[in-house]
Amino acid sequence: MHFAFTEEQEELRRSARRLLETASSTRDVRAAMATSRGFDVDLWRRLGEELGFTSLAIPEAYGGAGLGFVELAAVMEEMGRALLCAPFFSTVCLGASTVLAAGTEEQKREILPGIAGGRTTAALAFTPPSGKWDAPGTGVTYEGGASGYELSGTSAFVIDGHTADLILVVARPRSAPLGGPPAIFIVPAATPGLERRALTTMDMTRKQSEVTLQRVRVPASALLGGADRGAPALARALDLARVALSAEQVGGAQRCLDMSVDYAKTRVQFGRPIGSFQAIKHKLADMFVEVESARSASYYAAWVAAHQEEELPSAAATAKAYCSDAYFRVAAETIQIHGGVGFTWEHDAHLFFKRAKSSETLFGDAAFHRAVVAQQMGL
Repeated sequence: MHFAFTEEQEELRRSARRLLETASSTRDVRAAMATSRGFDVDLWRRLGEELGFTSLAIPEAYGGAGLGFVELAAVMEEMGRALLCAPFFSTVCLGASTVLAAGTEEQKREILPGIAGGRTTAALAFTPPSGKWDAPGTGVTYEGGASGYELSGTSAFVIDGHTADLILVVARPRSAPLGGPPAIFIVPAATPGLERRALTTMDMTRKQSEVTLQRVRVPASALLGGADRGAPALARALDLARVALSAEQVGGAQRCLDMSVDYAKTRVQFGRPIGSFQAIKHKLADMFVEVESARSASYYAAWVAAHQEEELPSAAATAKAYCSDAYFRVAAETIQIHGGVGFTWEHDAHLFFKRAKSSETLFGDAAFHRAVVAQQMGL
């Protein structure tokens, strides 16, 4: 198989880079992450309304561009390179994917055009307070039926949950909170009884929150798809999110490598650039191998997401495992190559290191996904 981006896909990547180099510099990132919202509203508008990035993987029937996950992965890589602070991942890669996987035709037509146009932000609340991605309970339970539903409980580590217009809440039947099949509910942010609290986390560039529901009442139409659609839809949405996250990790790792190479060329010690020292050469060579191998795993997973759905779980787990390790190691080596200045708050290396660590644990760490792949292989 000869895999290469088309000219149209490369132009999409270039347009993303042009925008992000001017509107998401590290100075912009630092300004955005210091706010309670966590992103620049004007930049978000440009990503959606102006360039249409929020519509890439949404079918034309629902107001999208009708492209695919390869195009989305190309843009995610550039967003990772720029350390973008925006609710793009939570809204497009998690929210829209969940609606597409579980929603009825009516629900898709109601929700997706707003996401495609950049007018609606969404968040997926599925993690229990324990933070275990594979926990049997979500932390939220529901009861009810044709007349409506009542939801109660807490979901933690919800990406951009404190600012999202819609919260997609994963809940289990109150009669069987640990063993019952999950269902997904559409809960507007203004719903009475819904409380959101931003969390203090290591990675300030990607805001997370705690979402609490206290006897929240929603109509029967709030059930996304049906009760039987919750588990498979959530599994597919999380696999797609892992693929998108792996592309973002590749972009961040490449940026770290670029920073390190540039510094090694210009930093002089003992009358020579430090890049001429064998120890630094070996570090940079190892980092290059990590980045290129991660890129191969990520690109293949994106291709599988677009063309070969049956392989998605294994490809997503493989990409997430390798890209998590690669990004973290490359980010850590970036600090080492920069020496003392790399440890300071003023240097950008720590921003990428913290994003790398946060992304490593998101949706399960590398060890978790290696176990998933082994299980799928029957080992």
